[in-house]
Amino acid sequence: MDYVTLFFKAIKGTIDWTWRSITFDVSWYNNYFWGLIVISLVVWVLEILFPWRKEQSIFRKDFWLDAFYMFFNFFIFAIVISGVYKILEVFFSEYGITMTSISIIDISHIPKWSQLLIFFILLDFVQWFTHVLLHRFEILWRFHKVHHSVKEMGFAAHLRYHWMENVLYKPLKVFAVMVLGGFVPEQAFIVHFVAITIGHLNHANIKLTYGPLKYIFNNPVMHLYHHAYALPDSRKYGVNFGISLSFWDYLFRTNYIPEAGGKILLGYKDDQNMPRNFFKQLYYGFKRGD
Repeated sequence: MDYVTLFFKAIKGTIDWTWRSITFDVSWYNNYFWGLIVISLVVWVLEILFPWRKEQSIFRKDFWLDAFYMFFNFFIFAIVISGVYKILEVFFSEYGITMTSISIIDISHIPKWSQLLIFFILLDFVQWFTHVLLHRFEILWRFHKVHHSVKEMGFAAHLRYHWMENVLYKPLKVFAVMVLGGFVPEQAFIVHFVAITIGHLNHANIKLTYGPLKYIFNNPVMHLYHHAYALPDSRKYGVNFGISLSFWDYLFRTNYIPEAGGKILLGYKDDQNMPRNFFKQLYYGFKRGD
């Protein structure tokens, strides 16, 4: 089968899967479309019932923009890029590079729950490290600015990010799975939904720290300072890079929580230059000065 045919067949398959999800034609645990909606509604209700910043509107600034980003990044862009990923998969397989060809750790003999835990921790570290790179290198930071242009935090801000971040994160996450020999992520939906829930809560207008578990799990108070406009000179590249786990920040000393009042200015220097229009943000970051 030629690459062009593979490209369009993969896109059609992703469209079909998305439609089947919308029409409840897939198992609930694999239904990422309605799973995202349910998690979003639950966290939004918590924001309404227990607001941290009480002066913040229920429909905060850029609420609808962020809501659209959720579906764009998880479904619309996934459809568009699926053809590219399929071509790459076939291309590498022709040279003997498959999902099992570079496995380092064989975890097939341990219980399923242990496999999932290892998968979750490894994936989170890869994302933490990638997140650090997004802040450290200017060429990557230009795209990551879209996420940091959020001026009022709410659950949907979790998935406001430039589509180029998908291009960067996806191969690294696939590589992490390839390292785990014998791992067939049949229950990967558990990790997916847990990560979405934690990510939504981290951006929500809710004050949670999880007590002693704050040293393990990322939380809204910690993540708020990741979005802080003003940071110490010694932390100019950012702080609190954790995605689901805060452990990496405490381990590598990138943690920073000076107080827990919640009323701080968010954004970055010259964030007023960020286009407010979604379509203009699609092209943001591709030229110097963005």
